[in-house]
Amino acid sequence: MDLNRIIQALKGTIDPKLRIAAENELNQSYKIINFAPSLLRIIVSDHVEFPVRQAAAIYLKNMVTQYWPDREPPPGEAIFPFNIHENDRQQIRDNIVEGIIRSPDLVRVQLTMCLRAIIKYDFPGHWPAVVDKIDYYLQSQSSGSWLGSLLCLYQLVKTYEYKKAEEREPLIAAMQIFLPRIQQQIMQLLPDSSHCSVLLQKQILKIFYALVQYALPLQLVNNQTMTAWMEIFRTIIDRTVPPETLQIDEDDRPELVWWKCKKWALHIVARLFERYGSPGNVTKEYFEFSEFFLKTYAVGIQQVLLKILDQYRQKEYVAPRVLQQAFNYLNQGIVHSVTWKQMKPHIQNISEDVIFSVMCYKDEDEELWQEDPYEYIRMKFDIFEDYASPTTAAQTLLYTAAKKRKEKSLFKDQMELLLQNHVFPLLLSNLGYLRARSCWVLHTFSSLKFHNELNLRNAVELAKKSLIEDKEMPVKVEAALALQSLISNQTQAKEYMKPHVRPIMQELLHIVRETENDDVTNVIQKMICEYSQEVASIAVDMTQHLAEIFGKVLQSDEYEEIEDKTVMAMGILHTIDTILTVVEDHKEVTQQLENICLRIIDLVLQKHVIEFYEEILSLAYSLTCHGISPQMWQLLGILYEVFQQDCFEYFTDMMPLLHNYVTIDTDTLLSNPKHLEILFTMCRKVLCGDAGEDAECHAAKLLEVIILQCKGRGIDQCIPLFVQLVLERLTRGVKTSELRTMCLQVAIAALYYNPDLLLHTLERIQLPHNPGPVTVQFINQWMNDTDCFLGHHDRKMCIIGMSILLELQNRPPAVDAVVGQIVPSILFLFLGLKQVCATRQLVNREDRSKAEKADMEENEEISSDEEETNVTAQAMQSNNGRGEDEEEDDDDWDEEVLEETALEGFSTPLDLDNSVDEYQFFTQALLTVQNRDAAWYQLLMAPLSEDQRRALQEVYTLAEHRRTVAEAKKKIEQQGGFTFENKGVLSAFNLGTVPGSN
Repeated sequence: MDLNRIIQALKGTIDPKLRIAAENELNQSYKIINFAPSLLRIIVSDHVEFPVRQAAAIYLKNMVTQYWPDREPPPGEAIFPFNIHENDRQQIRDNIVEGIIRSPDLVRVQLTMCLRAIIKYDFPGHWPAVVDKIDYYLQSQSSGSWLGSLLCLYQLVKTYEYKKAEEREPLIAAMQIFLPRIQQQIMQLLPDSSHCSVLLQKQILKIFYALVQYALPLQLVNNQTMTAWMEIFRTIIDRTVPPETLQIDEDDRPELVWWKCKKWALHIVARLFERYGSPGNVTKEYFEFSEFFLKTYAVGIQQVLLKILDQYRQKEYVAPRVLQQAFNYLNQGIVHSVTWKQMKPHIQNISEDVIFSVMCYKDEDEELWQEDPYEYIRMKFDIFEDYASPTTAAQTLLYTAAKKRKEKSLFKDQMELLLQNHVFPLLLSNLGYLRARSCWVLHTFSSLKFHNELNLRNAVELAKKSLIEDKEMPVKVEAALALQSLISNQTQAKEYMKPHVRPIMQELLHIVRETENDDVTNVIQKMICEYSQEVASIAVDMTQHLAEIFGKVLQSDEYEEIEDKTVMAMGILHTIDTILTVVEDHKEVTQQLENICLRIIDLVLQKHVIEFYEEILSLAYSLTCHGISPQMWQLLGILYEVFQQDCFEYFTDMMPLLHNYVTIDTDTLLSNPKHLEILFTMCRKVLCGDAGEDAECHAAKLLEVIILQCKGRGIDQCIPLFVQLVLERLTRGVKTSELRTMCLQVAIAALYYNPDLLLHTLERIQLPHNPGPVTVQFINQWMNDTDCFLGHHDRKMCIIGMSILLELQNRPPAVDAVVGQIVPSILFLFLGLKQVCATRQLVNREDRSKAEKADMEENEEISSDEEETNVTAQAMQSNNGRGEDEEEDDDDWDEEVLEETALEGFSTPLDLDNSVDEYQFFTQALLTVQNRDAAWYQLLMAPLSEDQRRALQEVYTLAEHRRTVAEAKKKIEQQGGFTFENKGVLSAFNLGTVPGSN
């Protein structure tokens, strides 16, 4: 490649006049062999202008992240997509570490991202040598190569940061070499507090944090090496920051390397304590380490942190993140007696002089409130701000101390007086922030048991007044949260506010429109649920209001750039969905809401805002649950167009709506052939494309629902198309048993729809690579997969299908060939139904006991000299007697039985209470055969063991019992008596108590 030509093209990308031509030149060249290594040569060359080197680095980063791994051609295409040639990849591997070491910072950051991508795909398989290369430069006598090589090592560790322990073996092997090396290096660097030295120390700490953040590799850190590391962390946290840093502006000080280095050391010790060093709160592999950590390090580190808090108390500067991590560590120490004993004498001073000071409203808060109250609100309610905020960490520390160390019981009975004497008056203060804080206090104590009803009435009235009448928006937001929380926690408060629902909701909508605050959107949702009846009367106005806000947000210029707006817009859609649910019984209201919702759906589809497709499909679903208007039928055609363009990965989100089209208004579905054609075409595209097996299961389920819903409704012409589609899908690779059984179930549904039609279809179908009719293959596959039919519906469908098979008069030879499998398979399916019933009853009982246990734990306190974790630790130790895995297996089994198929939620006529009963259907079929064809009956029964014959008798007994109950119920209903509440098969009968025959 001609380097000068590439350099000129890169230079052109910086000049607006030449950009388009330059980009075209690069787009024509990037696939040429040696182009990518040429970029790297330009990046590391000191003879090339810096902006060009930077442009080359960005271009190379984009190439590596996009084209480094080998990729397969898309389904149905033979041409492989472009990727960087292996010769070029090898040249880059050979030179990128040196490139990172030699490059200036702004270029280096792009190259480290390249390195991360390369390690992700090539280490250890294609590039084990990266370890030796980094190690070579780490051992160099020239400290100039240390930072670059540490950055390379950091990329290696970051690649494995969140992987499970068993997937980290290549990293652990590499760190056997590197961990002692970087420990030795940082110990040499510690006495030197120069900028360069501390920068290297900070990078080593970042490597250590990424190594231990998610899993602590005990094979790398024994007690001796951990002690050396803890001493390093303690030294860094404790050492003095150079006094000349005080000359830097306070806003810029947190970015200084000395404070950043302290922050990372604190980050590490807080993480080690929280995740691995807190006995009773760790998983079993860290039991021993946690005991050692608490006994050996916890108090020594805490001593240094108390010193930092004292420096803050003495008005010395401490960087906010350092303060925050110190609070986090102390918060963990509260629950252990050894650390609490050391902390306890200081906790009063810490609370008064440190925590109080940190939580106070500051000059910069007041400045932001006055200049930009909406930004103040955004900052105060930003969870990412909370994550790094010393204020939040201080608040948590105070809360834990009060909750865990018996502080709260001293004041519990005085809280109502505190609200009455101090908080209520401040809600009328001239200072906005005091009114906002007072609302926050009301919110915090909203679950208090009020002894004086007048105090509760005052609290609610003041919160409402602050919401509706206050002129300051931050006060209104806090008041909204306080009022909703009081209403949710206090039955009486809910009654007080009933007459004021309309003005409250109007004000909440006004606040959301102005601030676009997601927390207030949540308040509206909860209020709608609390006042469903009252909301019905104002639902149209509210939804119109919300739709206007949504339109404003979606069409604002900065929508694309601000993530908060997406969250907030999503919250609005959820709120509208909640309103639809609340008013579902008010048909005239729903009709008015439909037009508003259709405008929203249209806006989202027009602008192709795919992140909201799930929400608008949910809205459409809510609008079609009780009836489907002509406009909603038109939407089906619009969705089909969208589906064709870019959206068939959203098929699973469409499924509830498509299910409604089939089941809620079957008459209209069948009145226009276009409707069924759309649904079939969608299913075919999913089953023939690469949407994934979950979407394919949904498509097959929709076909099954159509067949069962339209039994007796004349869709005979569709059956061959449906059956051929699913059986062809079975001839291609199927990974999950769920997809296999779902495809079989479509054919079984066709058998139930019309046995002769299915058998005729099977005889005529020709599948690719399968000569001859498919009847034999279908029957054999079905019999082999009986144990894969899970859940109530699927088992019932399978039982009914097999019952039809055994009763056929003109049986295909394929059925005769499997005669010995039919009845045993059916009995196996009935056993599965029995398990589902037993497990559901068990889980319901367990859920109740877990809820009671949680209530008890919530109010637990510990005395000063107790470990919070003693009880927990003993429970965990005693669990180990029978093994934690056993317990997990039980949970897995419950989940497996309870959630056997997520597709069961898409009901069919067979799932209705008064539908075909599988027990009676099977026994009737067997009796028919016994009376009509004794020889065939003998063949069916011959393979049964004694246990199976007993199980069969149990099925007969239960079938008769169910028939008797159904007839009695029908008789009572015909006589005009009461209607039984039908709780369904599974809860009405305990299958375990059905008597067997002797």
